Amino acid sequence: MTASDDTRFMDAALALARRGLGSVWPNPAVGCVLVRDGVVVGRGWTQPSGRPHAETEALVRAGLQAQGATAYVSLEPCNHHGRTPPCTEALIAAGIARCVAACEDPDPRVSGTGLARLRAAGLAVTVGLRAAEAQALNHGFFLRLARDRPLVTLKLATSLDGRVATHRGQSQWITGETARAWGHGLRASHDAIMVGYGTAHADDPELTCRLPGLEGRSPVRVVADSHLRLSLTSRLVRSAHQAPLWVCCRPDVDQARAQVFEQCGVTLLTVAPDSSGTIDARLALSALAKRGLTRILIEGGGQLAGSLLHQQLVDRLEWFRAPCLIGGDGIAAVAAFGVDRLDLMARFDCLGIRRAGEDLWESFVRRDA
Repeated sequence: MTASDDTRFMDAALALARRGLGSVWPNPAVGCVLVRDGVVVGRGWTQPSGRPHAETEALVRAGLQAQGATAYVSLEPCNHHGRTPPCTEALIAAGIARCVAACEDPDPRVSGTGLARLRAAGLAVTVGLRAAEAQALNHGFFLRLARDRPLVTLKLATSLDGRVATHRGQSQWITGETARAWGHGLRASHDAIMVGYGTAHADDPELTCRLPGLEGRSPVRVVADSHLRLSLTSRLVRSAHQAPLWVCCRPDVDQARAQVFEQCGVTLLTVAPDSSGTIDARLALSALAKRGLTRILIEGGGQLAGSLLHQQLVDRLEWFRAPCLIGGDGIAAVAAFGVDRLDLMARFDCLGIRRAGEDLWESFVRRDA
């Protein structure tokens, strides 16, 4: 197998892995391609809720043709017993001759031991091909392990001057249908979508994915609501039994009201307040990470966005901009977050710019991430 062949098959494994983004938490999204004599004999990716794993799926499809094949895996195969046996055992038992892994798994239960076990069994092992791409793909999983928080993507849909509504609150719709559809695609690729109480109260959203064919990929819905003011008749609460709704609130909220929310199917996560009295954004992310979430999409409002930017907790920025201006009296997408010197600005590097109908879709990554 040539180096170009290895790269081509690893790229295929990474493409398969992306299919799992948003649906496999708390596990990483992994892709696996099995190749024998230059022909793909099996492929798989992590299934919803994290099981079965990519390697197992690929081996099932390959059957006896896995004997002597090369396994291209976007992440080191697991080496521990959980709800299923280790993938290393399955690869060895199937007679795989070689394993090409994009990068090691930082999970302490794996962390190099999976690759060591394959080598000990006589397999040829190569590590590091497309490592940067693989690490970026599962950045949220890595962040949860290393920093006790998920990856945070801030999505904005604004006018050219960064406004999300007029001064009277009218916001539907600034961006067009294409931009809104692609925004729903972002929802499908994240574990959860989060808004502040202000947005939930003003817009009464559903926060589900409504793209045809992807309705089942709706993320967990999260509301940052310090004082548990969310209306019990809101669309979010009324649909809590159909689509998960988690509310981050202070520990000292009225317990009788909290009990009613729980009876409605809402999961309450108590988070200590910061100096302003609202829930601490970093602690809220930690609480979500402890629940297994790895990728959070922030869709509003300005206070929540400002708080996350102030604490340097925004990793990705997805900005849809419509070719219009609202003016300085419009509602800003991001509230003030204490920048009084230019060296305190939140800085991002541009990853790409695309046309979304009449609008622009700009993607950024935090510069010091």
